[in-house]
Amino acid sequence: MKTKFLAMASAIAAAAICTGGLSAEESAAVAISVKAHQFDPAELHAPANKPLAIKVKNLDGGPMEFESKALRVEKVITAGGEGVVNVRALAPGRYEFFDDFHQQTRGFLVVQ
Repeated sequence: MKTKFLAMASAIAAAAICTGGLSAEESAAVAISVKAHQFDPAELHAPANKPLAIKVKNLDGGPMEFESKALRVEKVITAGGEGVVNVRALAPGRYEFFDDFHQQTRGFLVVQ
């Protein structure tokens, strides 16, 4: 009984590891920072049809809100902080994002 349990536990652990590796390969990640109310870079590039993690680093002295109506996301990032915005798999296109606290701070995600 104990051997059977260990074998099953090992099989479940191996499946979890394989599945985790597979989803990591299927997703993409990009990074952006905000300083002096400007995105750097102002245009991000990502592959189409893959979930995306956007790492946002706020180098300003006040909070910012990464928002995009096209991407259907919003996330407040504290002053000097960072956060990750997870985006669903997207079709090719150009998607605008902005800092909702400073509307003039805008950028684009180009998905190809």
